Amino acid sequence: MSRPSLAIVVAMAQNRTIGIDNTLPWRCPEDLQHFKALTMGHHLIMGRKTFDSIGKALPGRTTVVVTRNTAWAAPGCIAAHSLQQAIDACRGDEIAFVVGGAELYAQALPLVDTLYVTEIGQPVTGDAHFPDFSPEAWQETERRSSSQETPQPLSYDFVTYRRKPAKRDK
Repeated sequence: MSRPSLAIVVAMAQNRTIGIDNTLPWRCPEDLQHFKALTMGHHLIMGRKTFDSIGKALPGRTTVVVTRNTAWAAPGCIAAHSLQQAIDACRGDEIAFVVGGAELYAQALPLVDTLYVTEIGQPVTGDAHFPDFSPEAWQETERRSSSQETPQPLSYDFVTYRRKPAKRDK
C-alpha cells in the first residue's frame, strides 16, 4: 500500500498563535465544522498533548497519536513513536491530516503537500505557534472569507495552499 498524501489542518491567528494552555484560544463553530468535513473518513496524526486536549478519538476518523511514551495507549487510537511511524500507520488512505500541535507541525511541514489554514483575522495571545514557513514555496488555491458575532466576534478565512513544484537547476 502506498504512502498517503499529507496535509496540515490548522487554525492560526495573524501572529501564528494556535493555542494557549493546551486549548484553542477562540471559539469558532464554523472552523470545527470545516475541520470535520475535511478530515472525516481519514487518518488524523496528532501529538499526545493535542490528543489530551481533545480527550478521545474523534468519530469517523482513525486517530494516530505520536508520543515518546512507549506504554501510552488510548481506546480507538493507534500509538506511534515518531512522525514517520505515524505516516506508516496511515498507509492505504489517500490523504492523512496532521492536526497538531506545534512540534508535530514543525516536523511535518517539510513533508506535506497541502495546508488547510483557517486564518484568524487578528493577533491572539497564546503559548503555541505554527512554525514559520516560506510563502514563496506555496500557492494559494482557494480562499473563503467568513465571520461570526457569537460566541465571540471573529473574522477568518479558510485558505488552501498547495506546495509549488521545486525549481530545478538548469
